[in-house]
Amino acid sequence: MSNPKPQGIYDITIIGAGIVGSAIARELAKYKLKILLFEKASDFASGVTKANSGVIHAGFNNKPGSLKAKFCVDGNRLFPQLCSELNVPMNYIGKLVVAKSDAEIKGLNTLYDRGKNNKVPKLKMIYGSKRISKLEPNIKAKAALYSGTSGILEPWQLNIALGENAYQNGVDIKLNTEVIDILQKRDHFQVKTPKRSFKSRWVINAAGLGCVRIARMVGIRKHRIHPCRGEYLILDKSCSSLITRLIYPSPSHEFGLLGVHLTPTLEGVVLIGPSSEFINESTDTGNTREVMDRLLAEANDKFNGKTPKINRKAVITSYSGIRPKLVSSGDEWSDFIIQEEPKVPGFINLIGIESPGLTAAPAIAEYVVEIIQESEKLKSNPKFDPYYQGFARFDDRTHSEQSNLIEADSDHGKMVCRCEFVTRAEVLSALDNPLEVKTLHGIKYRTRATMGRCQGGFCGPKLVEILEKDHDLHFKDITLKGGDSKLFVRRTKSEK
Repeated sequence: MSNPKPQGIYDITIIGAGIVGSAIARELAKYKLKILLFEKASDFASGVTKANSGVIHAGFNNKPGSLKAKFCVDGNRLFPQLCSELNVPMNYIGKLVVAKSDAEIKGLNTLYDRGKNNKVPKLKMIYGSKRISKLEPNIKAKAALYSGTSGILEPWQLNIALGENAYQNGVDIKLNTEVIDILQKRDHFQVKTPKRSFKSRWVINAAGLGCVRIARMVGIRKHRIHPCRGEYLILDKSCSSLITRLIYPSPSHEFGLLGVHLTPTLEGVVLIGPSSEFINESTDTGNTREVMDRLLAEANDKFNGKTPKINRKAVITSYSGIRPKLVSSGDEWSDFIIQEEPKVPGFINLIGIESPGLTAAPAIAEYVVEIIQESEKLKSNPKFDPYYQGFARFDDRTHSEQSNLIEADSDHGKMVCRCEFVTRAEVLSALDNPLEVKTLHGIKYRTRATMGRCQGGFCGPKLVEILEKDHDLHFKDITLKGGDSKLFVRRTKSEK
């Protein structure tokens, strides 16, 4: 299902429904515009956004005067209101960047000075292992930089909320639709997809890892992206008490890389990672035993001798993501590029949007609106509704509220995912999403089903049964994430 197709020409077309593209779509929905959002995958948050740490950065790691620094700090301030409107949980849990030697303390001082130049609030240096252990009893360090405005959330949840709220406010969204060419006409662009072409006065390139490919469609060939793969480990919830804040190492000598860090999550698991490996293929999201061992070793090195070492049994799964690092010849990776191209009026390029892209997204969206307003006066949309119902989790409710829900609908009392306590009613609600995403990943990122200790061993068959019986999907049409990711070829037993 999609919104009714507007007649004639679109005002603005956005390519890419990751966190940045979806934030831009929602921000532009505040104005009287015909907006089209393309995503080549089957759902929001299917690329760079899906596979990151979910950290709301404070802005002390970025070079003063850079767009990364500006939009990270500005975006951080926007999160409380944004997440409140979209009903997305977040928490400013704070961060400790730890140093184990005098040389590493110098790195902390550099970060502290950068943070002050970037006007990052709630920063302070902490010296002495005893003071640090009072904050984090399991961590060993000689000094630490404390950041009070660093936080966490689930990035895919925010991405979905932004996209679906944009849709609710009239943005036309086309999933499973890849842009294959863009032709520049006298007063508009012709955006081609495999099935048809669309006319648009403005085009915004928010394609993440595909940003260079899209830019080349309008003749811009000067940019080069170097894919950087980061692998992560997810620890069982039994490890949730290891840390209460984000734990980062002192900056690496390898410029632009934050090093392996420990990230507590809202759901109780702990992330270890990412690694950093520059690769040739932007689709290579594999995981390796070698990197797993190194991640565990680096994580254990941050703990004091009183803490039992984390072993492989504590790891419930691993994953990896790709960051689009913009190649530079200087001593740091290039800054974000966000501009209307002078030689291609009406084409706004967003190139190299990597970390802190998640944090920067709402501020980037406002900046893109400012770019458009330099060329034309935008009229406010009085019907814009900033609020999104979201996905209220059964497990977060009080016992009384749970009892009332079960009494009203028995599906609330039927547990589908034991690890994450996801009910049948929650799965059905997730499948009732406005874009009609009916994949296992669609359910996963809307409910957390399959994300627990057993990784879908218990709930996977139940989800397939719901897709078959409640949504009339033939088993051969059930996919992991759309496209060719089919789960079944044939039945092993005859159908009855």
